[in-house]
Amino acid sequence: MRQATTIISTGTAGRGLTDITAAIAEWLHETGIEEGLLTLLCRHTSASLLIQENAAREVRSDLVAWLDRIAPEGPHYAHDDEGPDDMPAHLKTVLTGVNLSLPVIGGRMALGTWQGIYLAEHRRAPHRRQIALHLLGT
Repeated sequence: MRQATTIISTGTAGRGLTDITAAIAEWLHETGIEEGLLTLLCRHTSASLLIQENAAREVRSDLVAWLDRIAPEGPHYAHDDEGPDDMPAHLKTVLTGVNLSLPVIGGRMALGTWQGIYLAEHRRAPHRRQIALHLLGT
């Protein structure tokens, strides 16, 4: 049994979904591990990780719009230390989650045909985000 770890960093353009599938796949290939379990952790409380459709862009924009309706900005939050999008970003992270676990089969993530891994930025401003990766396998 072998292990590999890394932290990847990616920039966001502000609120929305950033496809990080290729960066993860490249690192996975470099490890040489063929079979195992890949765990991902977003190291932030106002951004999250999603597996979502990678074909129709409307799916991603509809998802972001839905999250905005579920956790809207407004003066009704006690926590607004970093602005009106601060607490809604934390709520969206609670709803979507900060970690993923993926089987690795044949040196590749066992994603479905139309699935990609996305970093969901819940803040309006661009940010630099980190995702910790841990791979255990053979």
